[in-house]
Amino acid sequence: MTVNTSDLFPKFTATLSQATPRLPPGELLAFVKHHFDRRHLYLGVLDDHPAPLYLQESAVLRQRAQQLKQAFRAVLPVVSFYYAVKSNNQPDISRILLASEFGLDVSSGLELEMALSLGARDIVFSGPAKTAAELRLAAAHADRVVILMDSFGELQRLEAIAAAINRQVRCGVRLTVNTEGLWRKFGIPPETLPAFWQEARRCDHIHLEGLQFHSSWNLSPDNQIAFIRRLGGVLADLPPADRAEIEFIDIGGGYWPAQGEWLQPAATPRGQLLAALGEPPGPLETHHRLPATPIEVFADRIAAAIHQHLFSALACRICLEPGRWVCNDAVHLLMSVVDKKAPDLVITDAGTNAVGWERFESDYFPVLNLSRPALAEKPCHILGSLCTPHDVWGWLYFGADIQPGDILMIPTQGAYTYSLRQNFIKPLPAVLTI
Repeated sequence: MTVNTSDLFPKFTATLSQATPRLPPGELLAFVKHHFDRRHLYLGVLDDHPAPLYLQESAVLRQRAQQLKQAFRAVLPVVSFYYAVKSNNQPDISRILLASEFGLDVSSGLELEMALSLGARDIVFSGPAKTAAELRLAAAHADRVVILMDSFGELQRLEAIAAAINRQVRCGVRLTVNTEGLWRKFGIPPETLPAFWQEARRCDHIHLEGLQFHSSWNLSPDNQIAFIRRLGGVLADLPPADRAEIEFIDIGGGYWPAQGEWLQPAATPRGQLLAALGEPPGPLETHHRLPATPIEVFADRIAAAIHQHLFSALACRICLEPGRWVCNDAVHLLMSVVDKKAPDLVITDAGTNAVGWERFESDYFPVLNLSRPALAEKPCHILGSLCTPHDVWGWLYFGADIQPGDILMIPTQGAYTYSLRQNFIKPLPAVLTI
């Protein structure tokens, strides 16, 4: 394909002039101060449990769970909550949330086995291309598991498996929110729902009783509301007999924590373009933020859309599958400085295999020196001990100084870190739940 480069110049100019919102300094300092104020709690655990550690705060996890439940229960008549295990599959997280009146949303046989071992009684099993072994395990525990089918083919495979063990299985079907690009791997197009429902009726061992959809990385509820509106039109055209069988609609998760998405300059559109042109993406002391909607506003706006577009066609239970929003703030990484190779270069005893990806080259999180606290951010390359140059924790730290033996903390690392950790080069941190 021939590209007319002259057509790209206006786009280049617009991108270079585009300003991603800055992270307000006052909000950053309040966030840092909150964790420095708790430094004696964090440092105290190291007396018996040396760094590096994943430090899980049960009280924070319970508080987030309670806040989310209150927000949605205030605006929806019947609502159920399922923790998305994939966001952090550490068993203590699920155990605490089970005690907080959550069910579990699993998306693999491994996660299902863990949920069953924890005694979970209310499990939804989602995900594409479930294997025969995974479907057999779910069908064998049909009293505890609702299977969210992902395709017409999965419907037929599940019917054969359930028939072989003579079990009736409770099911829903996932609807894809985008029939273009990579997201088309999930679920069936909403317009094919009537045909799916009729085919499910011909399956003697399938009790189809609900629908599910999910959109991710939601900084606002706009995408969820748009699909709820679309789904309302599909339900209006569904035969009344089919609508009467819908007992639940699962609207998924993907709610972003209230602090928003914090970015390094290299992750902004302007920074990405500058880097592609071989230029510095921007000063490292400049932090950016994509703002997120508070969960109470998520609840109000989503509930209004549900009442208008879904409850006008049927009455049913609404299910939610929060993951990131619930667990993000409840886990921190503690590590110690092993080597100071230059005034602006230190190496820690933890590597980014603990988070599983080069997160801090794009995402910004403050590095806090708990041993020498100060509300001033100083330049220093904070690197891990892995044999790779991409083992980066940050380029600045909050503290009065930094020396070997100092304890550093990176707060709020509960979501999509532990689950993505890698057995790569160095041991992984231990887990401590307080």
